[in-house]
Amino acid sequence: MMREAMLYETLTDQRVVCHLCAHQCRINPAKRGLCGVRENREGVLYALTYGQLIAENVDPIEKKPLFHVYPASKSFSIATAGCNFSCEFCQNHDISQLPRQGLEIPGKPTAPAAIVERAIRTGSRTISYTYTEPTIYFEYAYDTARLAHERGLKNVFVTNGFMTDKTLEAISPHLHAANVDLKSFRDDFYRKRCGARLAPVLESLRRMKDLGIWVEVTTLLIPGLNDGEDELHDIAAFIFSLGSETPWHISRFHPRYLMSRWPATPPAAIHRAVETGRACGLKYVYSGNIPGDEGENTLCFHCGQLLIGRYGFHIEQMNLSGSVCSRCGTPLEGIF
Repeated sequence: MMREAMLYETLTDQRVVCHLCAHQCRINPAKRGLCGVRENREGVLYALTYGQLIAENVDPIEKKPLFHVYPASKSFSIATAGCNFSCEFCQNHDISQLPRQGLEIPGKPTAPAAIVERAIRTGSRTISYTYTEPTIYFEYAYDTARLAHERGLKNVFVTNGFMTDKTLEAISPHLHAANVDLKSFRDDFYRKRCGARLAPVLESLRRMKDLGIWVEVTTLLIPGLNDGEDELHDIAAFIFSLGSETPWHISRFHPRYLMSRWPATPPAAIHRAVETGRACGLKYVYSGNIPGDEGENTLCFHCGQLLIGRYGFHIEQMNLSGSVCSRCGTPLEGIF
């Protein structure tokens, strides 16, 4: 079901440049971009992932994690193979890294309309483009999101944020929320551990806010790599510059993929990072991957009332009147 790509231009000698993500790959004929899923065929760039569904699940929206978008609702979650990053700690490396090895794109042919119908049939309020990087299957996500929006569903990207302004402008009329991985605040971390750069991610976060997309940020805290006090303060200060209402999820690292021998994050380090975020003025800072931790809960920033009590991905208690605190009437920012 491959189709011609969006957001590219033809150069001389049948070369093309892809404007989808910040790599902006210049691709020679019969070659693919860094993501491994966009191929130049005689001067025409094709999206090899189109319609090739490799994962679909009905997840709690809290799993994305999105804590301020329809709490306790279902999100129909999809992915194709591939990614434009090469993170050493990727939890979905078995599907994200396959195309970068030059292999055939796996997946079950599934039309965008079929995804929307399944989302509605399962009672999902959102469709999440997740597990791998939605930017690299943009055409598929775009067509699905447009149809979903027409049917009253909201659309969510779980993304590394390494896209261009053109990509965000194209999807923004149909994209309602995003959880963006801000993996570090150091460019050398991005270059060494992810095969990418920091600056485009920061620019995407700013642009999403400007476009009215609800944004939540996640940082996977890895011992000895991105957990220094100065770096945590820099991340928190940047998120604050986006708006103090922007939630920050600080997740515990567990050994994965090429970092299978790296130590897991001590819970105390997560708690310290949460306090740093709060000290910088962020209203909503959450501890992740520590089920049962009080840091999973949402409190009213005005009166301290427990608004949403969580255990892992499950809601145990809600004290909201619509989208406001049931005690003092202060609004809870997000999509409700």
